[in-house]
Amino acid sequence: MAAVLPSSASNNAMSGLARALLQAGQITPQQADATAKQATSEKIAFIDALFKSDIMNPARLAAFCSQTFGYPLLDLAAFNSGNLPDKIIDAKLMQSQRVIALAKRGNKVLIAISDPTNSQALDQIKFQTQLTVEPIIVDHSTLLKLIEKLGHSAEQDLTELIGDDLEIDFVEEDLAAPTEGGTTDIDDAPVVKFLQKILVDAINLGASDLHFEPFEKFYRIRFRVDGVLRDIAQPPLAIKEKLASRIKVISKLDISEKRVPQDGRMKLVMSKTRSIDFRVSTLPTLFGEKIVMRILDGSQATMGIEALGYDPDQKETLMNAIQRPYGMVLVTGPTGSGKTVSLYTCLNILNKPGINISTAADPAEITLPGVNQVNVNDRAGLTFPVALKAFLRQDPDIIMVGEIRDLETADIAIKAAQTGHMVFSTLHTNDAPATLTRLMNMGVAPFNIASSVILITAQRLARRLCTCKQTTVIPDEALLEAGFHDEDLDGTWLPYKPVGCERCSGSGYKGRLGIYQIMPISEEIEHIILSHGTSLEIEAQAKKDGVLTLREAGLRKVKQGMTSLEEILGCTNE
Repeated sequence: MAAVLPSSASNNAMSGLARALLQAGQITPQQADATAKQATSEKIAFIDALFKSDIMNPARLAAFCSQTFGYPLLDLAAFNSGNLPDKIIDAKLMQSQRVIALAKRGNKVLIAISDPTNSQALDQIKFQTQLTVEPIIVDHSTLLKLIEKLGHSAEQDLTELIGDDLEIDFVEEDLAAPTEGGTTDIDDAPVVKFLQKILVDAINLGASDLHFEPFEKFYRIRFRVDGVLRDIAQPPLAIKEKLASRIKVISKLDISEKRVPQDGRMKLVMSKTRSIDFRVSTLPTLFGEKIVMRILDGSQATMGIEALGYDPDQKETLMNAIQRPYGMVLVTGPTGSGKTVSLYTCLNILNKPGINISTAADPAEITLPGVNQVNVNDRAGLTFPVALKAFLRQDPDIIMVGEIRDLETADIAIKAAQTGHMVFSTLHTNDAPATLTRLMNMGVAPFNIASSVILITAQRLARRLCTCKQTTVIPDEALLEAGFHDEDLDGTWLPYKPVGCERCSGSGYKGRLGIYQIMPISEEIEHIILSHGTSLEIEAQAKKDGVLTLREAGLRKVKQGMTSLEEILGCTNE
């Protein structure tokens, strides 16, 4: 039995969707009347006013419309937007009527719509396409997000990317190589626009690296997002030379040199208030030059030590070490593990008017006001040892060396730590105990290591679980095998697993968190170093001192529900 509408005035203003909901008893006459008045006063559609008032949720309405009107229901979130057909319906019609063309089959077009009573939209599509229109019911909120995404990528991005406001500036012009001899047409407008689009897409996705990879049969562009590489595009193979030349020009590299690797830097100025730095590396491969661009985000160093993911006890140990008057603190880990961010965060804490800080890096990835930063330039003769020797004549309090690569650099850095300076540096080793043996293998005398190094921190970056995570049950045997102890399995906590949603693009992970092994150099470890002990002996002593391994630090994060067990198993050794 049809419900009685509140008044004739409201009846006339009421949409077909409102009538259907009213007749089915899904909303009350009072709710229908109030929502219709709200829609009229705010000049919005009834369906928008309905959700604004929290009377119904979009999923429930979609199920109701599908059942009531007999149209199929589609989960638009599971639909690959890359498969949408182009130019079937006008972009303005899509935006105004909130519809999307899903597919075309013969003389039929499938249309995603959230309000099937919107006959005006269906008639307009039919008139424009001269095709039979078949509505498919979808969730209203998901539909709006996809329309916004399509509209943004189609219009707004291009406006932002190729407008007058976008400029590319160059850093380190004095280090530029000569560019004469290049014959490639690098000013090809489509290539310029394509590269700008790729760069901005990478920034919007939160990527850390961009990979441009030529192969025999295809050309591939990948982004590293949350530590995992994703395929983004496969442009035509013919574009590879033009794209490489364009990147090399804006990075101030030699476009005529394709036989040896080159390193450069560029800055993308997106607006008057925002600019992004990129570190560029080229590598000659069998089928052309592979180019990797690292996005350098200077804001990370100012986030504070709490944001990096140190546990309270680890943070206390680290802070005590870096605030000592002299000594050496080493940060170790593989490429892309966040060593630079950790170092610069420490420097930012120590960066006060009464302290003189000098840094040498290749190149300086993050700029800090108040810190004297030097870019190492091997071609010009400004190497790490040369920079370090100069620092010692500059009355420094704190010295930061980007990386200890050879005996000469290590020797000067250690002597600086022994003569009243605080020295920070990085090394590429797997864990903290292995760092000490690595220095010995370089040729540094054990007594120099024991008297200068005060703390070593090893780190990894693991993917952080998205908010869509769910608890899971893992057998105790598997947890014990992973490294948990019997006392940890007390039943007070459950591990979480990745699920996947729109926010995390279905991966189940969003963002990353640090896993740290903080190893202070105790007297016992000093004795082991002086007696030429192995990394296994140092590791055993560190365990006695209460130092967590990387695996144990990672399992803490699992217990806290911040990441999954498989993620920790994937980035740490037992």
